[in-house]
Amino acid sequence: MSDLVENNNREWFQVNRSRYDAAKTELIRLVDQVLLRMSAFEPLANTSSKDCIFRINRDIRFSKDKKPYKSNLAFAIGPGGRHSGRIDYYVHIQPGNQSFLGAGMWQPTPANLAKFRQEVDYNAQELKDIIEADAFKAYFPEAAGEVMKTTPKGYPADHPEIELLRRKELFFMHRYTDKEVLKANFVDELVRGCQIVKPYCDFLNYLFYDEKEESVEL
Repeated sequence: MSDLVENNNREWFQVNRSRYDAAKTELIRLVDQVLLRMSAFEPLANTSSKDCIFRINRDIRFSKDKKPYKSNLAFAIGPGGRHSGRIDYYVHIQPGNQSFLGAGMWQPTPANLAKFRQEVDYNAQELKDIIEADAFKAYFPEAAGEVMKTTPKGYPADHPEIELLRRKELFFMHRYTDKEVLKANFVDELVRGCQIVKPYCDFLNYLFYDEKEESVEL
């Protein structure tokens, strides 16, 4: 992938297509193993590696950057794959120690952001028990995402959970070195990370999606 960064054009890519195909074959093998292991704690029936892997082609229709290819490989694990429509697990593979596992609230709809803030206002402790647990903080020390500089409408500036309420995104990441990605136990490490972040994903999925479905059934 590092050579692609320096030669990001269709001509070079076509000449070196076999290198990409080999890398993708390895990625499919990795995703297959992750799916198999994660099926023990996630509903992944009928989800294939093809469903999970993102295309390497960039969407350049509205971008000033016209490079045709991404500089990374990536996949998302969720029911049905990358288009699950739920909070899932995102894995980003990129040379230069830029690989990571990430999960959480990213670019939420206004309705979902409102639900998140309402829940923080009403019962922040449930969320804090998850993201402030020692094992969670040790594996996911980095919280990414946009934060408001002002106070969100409808909440006082002196709210005890104002820092959480200011979050427009709350996405946790664990980074991997190139050496870690190439180790034989990388699948084990990914699955372990997913198990650690799962309670946060479950919290968001219930808040954004499952709670509504449960209310309809009642």
